[in-house]
Amino acid sequence: MISHVVLFRPKADVSAEERAALIMALTRAVDGIPSIKRANVGRRILLNRAGYETLMAEHYEYSAILDFNSADDLRAYLDHPAHDELGRLLYVTADAVLAYDFEQVPVEELI
Repeated sequence: MISHVVLFRPKADVSAEERAALIMALTRAVDGIPSIKRANVGRRILLNRAGYETLMAEHYEYSAILDFNSADDLRAYLDHPAHDELGRLLYVTADAVLAYDFEQVPVEELI
């Protein structure tokens, strides 16, 4: 499985209309791109644990994690017009964005 992980921080001045457009673009992408196996969106929680959260260099308020069966399925998502619109709106509304792709492996294969 391949996980496409996006962390983002909305701009402080994002309007309700821009937020709604981003949500609709994400919904269209998830509903309209068949190569997406699973999609989750999350809001960061802070546990106020000394030495844990303070180790993070930056704060990203939201995550989007999309799972795909293969790298080819991820490429199909990235090449889809619905992804183009989603990406455009994300960069319009976000102050900062990180996107990484990970191949999921058994824990025994780490390091």
